[in-house]
Amino acid sequence: MRTLDPKQIGEVVYQAIPKLACELPDDILAGLQSAYEAEDNPRGREILSLLTRNAQIAKDDQVPLCQDTGTVWVCLEAGPDVLIPGDIFSCVNSAVAKAYTEAKLRKSLLRDAFFDRTNTQDNTPAFCEIHLVDEPGVARLHIMLKGGGSDNASRVVMLAPGAGKQGIIDELLDCLDHKAANACPPLIIGIGIGATFDKVGGLAKRALTRPVNQVHPDPQVAAFEAELLSIVNGTGIGPGALGGKTTALGVKVNTAPCHIAALPLAINMGCSAMRRGTYEL
Repeated sequence: MRTLDPKQIGEVVYQAIPKLACELPDDILAGLQSAYEAEDNPRGREILSLLTRNAQIAKDDQVPLCQDTGTVWVCLEAGPDVLIPGDIFSCVNSAVAKAYTEAKLRKSLLRDAFFDRTNTQDNTPAFCEIHLVDEPGVARLHIMLKGGGSDNASRVVMLAPGAGKQGIIDELLDCLDHKAANACPPLIIGIGIGATFDKVGGLAKRALTRPVNQVHPDPQVAAFEAELLSIVNGTGIGPGALGGKTTALGVKVNTAPCHIAALPLAINMGCSAMRRGTYEL
């Protein structure tokens, strides 16, 4: 049995933020490079070339990949033999404020979505959650800097149970038709299916933490992910929404139980600057 330390959580967040803001994850960069090699649309190739060049400049100069340095999302995964103190996230906001100030990252958080839309001036609060996993001894932290454009292109819908697979595909295509260009493709798309209205969005967001080149261990889910990716890339929206083969680098799916009268669906768009990292504690 181990007990997690809130100070350790805060320190991991503090160290991670500047790196995440400036360095594209290896799997995303590799995906962009593979897409460039496969692309035969001149405009699509140009966009992919610019994105990889931007990633290299950002890393070399330690400047943000994107001017929207996002909201901070922190998900703690813990196994059954890991003790989680009630104040486990008590150090996160101070870590976020310090990191954003020292790294001179744009601060985008408002005090209240409706009643007080003034800037908090330190990019807090962070949005934190705990996810229990059936992995003894495991304690890991997922951290994501999520831009407004990709989240604004996302949606949650409560489909009728009879909508089935085609209903999910139709909703995804409609979402792409209306919002893909705003989300800065090539995209990484997280899909949540099941649970309840308030939980399905979390399924979709956690799906974005999986590397784009990682095949799902469940063959059924893996096959559906591959099918959805083929459908998405078949739209021809392409890099920068200017046409091409690669509208998305990956589609990742999480499913869960649900009520017999429901088919909850969440689509969480991730942009080409997918700034996320996973840290073992």
